[in-house]
Amino acid sequence: MAKEVSEEPEHAAPAHKDYSDPPPAPLFDMGELRMWSFYRALIAEFVATLLFLYITVATVIGYKVQSAADPCGGVGVLGIAWAFGGMIFVLVYCTAGISGGHINPAVTFGLLLARKVSLLRAVMYIVAQCAGGIVGAGIVKGIMKDAYQANGGGANMVASGFSRGTALGAEIVGTFVLVYTVFSATDPKRSARDSHVPVLAPLPIGFAVFMVHLATIPITGTGINPARSLGAAVIYNKKAAWGSARWWERWRRRRTTSTSSGRRPSRRSAPSGAAGATEPAGQ
Repeated sequence: MAKEVSEEPEHAAPAHKDYSDPPPAPLFDMGELRMWSFYRALIAEFVATLLFLYITVATVIGYKVQSAADPCGGVGVLGIAWAFGGMIFVLVYCTAGISGGHINPAVTFGLLLARKVSLLRAVMYIVAQCAGGIVGAGIVKGIMKDAYQANGGGANMVASGFSRGTALGAEIVGTFVLVYTVFSATDPKRSARDSHVPVLAPLPIGFAVFMVHLATIPITGTGINPARSLGAAVIYNKKAAWGSARWWERWRRRRTTSTSSGRRPSRRSAPSGAAGATEPAGQ
């Protein structure tokens, strides 16, 4: 019995894409300065980062206060990781339609390299995020006062037993996981194929933050968000936060992650007086 074989045209027309990639954002788009939506997005990024720092740093300080008398008290590292991941999930869900829900200079910088935002918008977003982080940490200090200073102010610090190079490597990997998840969750091809992807995008982003915190809290307290690291360091304003913690390592890591290149980190160990912090950071 002869086997039927369907013959296809020798020069078949290429299948049309069922999705459309948005055009690259212009590098300089001064027209955005005349749009109210641009300023509304800046306000959203500022408020979202403020709330993120307030909730998460307050959770960290509260845990340290509770566990001081009872080592088994408080929410624990798992609860802290949930606070950061859950807050990112909530804030991305709330601001995605206004500003894109960046809430993190690392995410903004990655989207700038991918030409998904203009240079002007990226710079202004980062300024708004850093300002929001500083104000959010300042609110926590104003509320908790002595407990804030006594428990490290939620600042990122390299834990004893780890070198700065190890801490930088952990931050690079953690930031890559987060930014990679953001790009995957917002891929237009997947959004066109699966209608649920845009709706559920905040969920995998929040889970990525949660998982990275579980892995990195024992090393640096997790500083995958430069605005979070900067805000806590500015308000805490102690040598441990500016010296051994090197909040600027988060900024160098951000560029290293996004461009897959960077300088060799220092191999010097952190000073013995810089105890490891157990507070994490966000998206």
